[in-house]
Amino acid sequence: MKKTLTSIAFILMASLLFVTSVTTAHAKNKFGAIAISPSSKAMGWSYNYNSKWKANQVALKKCRKYASDCKIGVWFRNACGAIAIGNNGGWGANWGHSVKNAKWKAKKTCSKFDSYCKVKRWVCTDR
Repeated sequence: MKKTLTSIAFILMASLLFVTSVTTAHAKNKFGAIAISPSSKAMGWSYNYNSKWKANQVALKKCRKYASDCKIGVWFRNACGAIAIGNNGGWGANWGHSVKNAKWKAKKTCSKFDSYCKVKRWVCTDR
């Protein structure tokens, strides 16, 4: 009887450790952001930060080295972000679960404001 209880306790403990490790792995989100200056098109970016706030602050700080009117164009979690700029200075930003998807969505967003949009910056978190 004692051996059976010990075995059950071991199985329960192992199960608890497994569930805890799986839950912890899913909880480790990584954030990124791309900031842009609407006037000069200067950019700053970040990736693999543990919070949205920190990712945004780093991207803004990098962008503000070159321009004072920087704002967050896109932020993302466990994904990729991209910014596209058109011929006349219009821009669009978006995110996706792949680089290809983020770029396509950024170009599509940009095309609402300008023509001949091209991706100028993309960045992804390590998922």
